[in-house]
Amino acid sequence: MTPYDKLLLENKAWAQEQLEDDPDFFNRLSQIQTPDFLWIGCSDSRVPADKITGTQPGEIFVHRNIANMVVNTDVNLLSVLDYAVNHLKVKHVIVCGHYGCGGIKASMTKHDFRAVLNMWLRNIKDVQRLHEDELNGINDEELKFDRLVELNVKEQVQNLAKTSIIQRAWKYHQQPHLHGWVYGLKDGIINPVFEMPANTHINPLYEYDDLDS
Repeated sequence: MTPYDKLLLENKAWAQEQLEDDPDFFNRLSQIQTPDFLWIGCSDSRVPADKITGTQPGEIFVHRNIANMVVNTDVNLLSVLDYAVNHLKVKHVIVCGHYGCGGIKASMTKHDFRAVLNMWLRNIKDVQRLHEDELNGINDEELKFDRLVELNVKEQVQNLAKTSIIQRAWKYHQQPHLHGWVYGLKDGIINPVFEMPANTHINPLYEYDDLDS
């Protein structure tokens, strides 16, 4: 049996188990999607949003990329954000990083990862530069690594708040609440490190003053 055949077999077993527990499960799920949460997480296979939060299909709308980044030129991310906020009306947006993140670790080196990865990791290097004084004051490399993971999550939450999508939703709907979390691979526990309730003021340079409804 090939690895992908095993996936298909497991899928059939899972579907059958769901039907045995709840015969109307798939019918109900196919009719409506009303999640309260948008999850922006890392693509790392060890950090599945539903598993680590104990949620069911339909409860979390998910976007994942390397190192859970919110990049202002990423149309993929912005389209997900727009849909989640303006159509699904999510009440919370969570940026969840994780300790031991390979993308963060790579950004701490001077290694050439070739064009595309270099461009992506440059965004994390910018976070390093913004917090250079704090990071340089940490002598233990593992502690510095962990702290950069946390600071990166904080910056990505702030990047969300800089978008007109979030600012418009805050102005007219007083939601969503923005959260920055970090998941621990070693203990399975989520550490909340930062949050921004609706209508939190940011640097005026990034605030829009003529948002229509």
